[in-house]
Amino acid sequence: MVNLFALMRRNLVIPIGLLLACVAMLAPTGAASASNAKSRGHAHVASSFLTGIGDEQSEMFSDSNWRRLHTRIVRYIAPYDTAVHPYSRQLAEAWIHAAEEQHQEVLVAFYHSEYIPLHMPSPAEYQQDVRKFLKLFPHVHDYQPWNEANRGPVRYHYESYNSPSALAAAKYYKALKGICHGCTVLGLDILDQPDVYPSLNYIAEFQSEIHHLHTTMPRVWGLHDYSDTNRFESSRTRAILNAVPGQVWLTETGGIVKFGGAFPNHHGSGLQRAARALSYMFTLASSNPRITRLYIYEWSGDPESAIFDAGLTDAHHKPRPGYVVVCEHLQGAHCKVKVSQH
Repeated sequence: MVNLFALMRRNLVIPIGLLLACVAMLAPTGAASASNAKSRGHAHVASSFLTGIGDEQSEMFSDSNWRRLHTRIVRYIAPYDTAVHPYSRQLAEAWIHAAEEQHQEVLVAFYHSEYIPLHMPSPAEYQQDVRKFLKLFPHVHDYQPWNEANRGPVRYHYESYNSPSALAAAKYYKALKGICHGCTVLGLDILDQPDVYPSLNYIAEFQSEIHHLHTTMPRVWGLHDYSDTNRFESSRTRAILNAVPGQVWLTETGGIVKFGGAFPNHHGSGLQRAARALSYMFTLASSNPRITRLYIYEWSGDPESAIFDAGLTDAHHKPRPGYVVVCEHLQGAHCKVKVSQH
């Protein structure tokens, strides 16, 4: 049976904001090149934040190259109705149990259903299905109510579905917070986008709705800072940090190898570009002590037919140049591996 969610994530779904970011990234500036050189200066083994990997493939946990990183945190995107569909449940159980066997602290981000992706659940439906998920995985205590809540219209085959409104996102947060006692429930999982102002407006609307719902304001927020990381900039990240209280986790970030025709990987150029972005990613994460976690997306690279690819390894699980950047940052100079140029 085809994993519809994996297809949506890897091949069929195009985040509009990220697409625009990729177009803008085609012409890096001289300042960006200077930032690249500076960020590649040396490995920063000790960091003020935890670093982990986000991926949906459980094979990662048996990979010796992943184990070499000695990470402690991982992130998994699960359909909100995982617990009520056997196939979705089977995938989640395999992934989360493999992570727990490796003593990883799992962060779960809920998302659209694999079976009815065009359906946006009501808060009551969401809470009912998520409650069943919590019972399946009692050792998971870190959650995000909705992956990339401000993502906007997403194309799926010949149709498109929307992300939740700020009001819906606030209600999902309240619903999850109400049933996951003792959990760390993040506020918005926000995508920075090339133009950060719509993201800032979404945050303000969400905070206003939280107030109207008489719910405690989140103390931890999720940010996907692809635009800043891959353009070697920091303005969007700083603006979002200024807009929210408490900690910020970079819940999805990394170096883009390829993203459609707007951000191609010609003759390995995307691999080198992604490696430079990953190096800058650590510099950006180190720039503010309120950034306390970083989840790199993704571990497993995709085949050439895929639209989006940010893998630290290629489709055959061989390390890419970006893997070496990450390994050297986490483990110093003890990361001599033969890298793939694919």
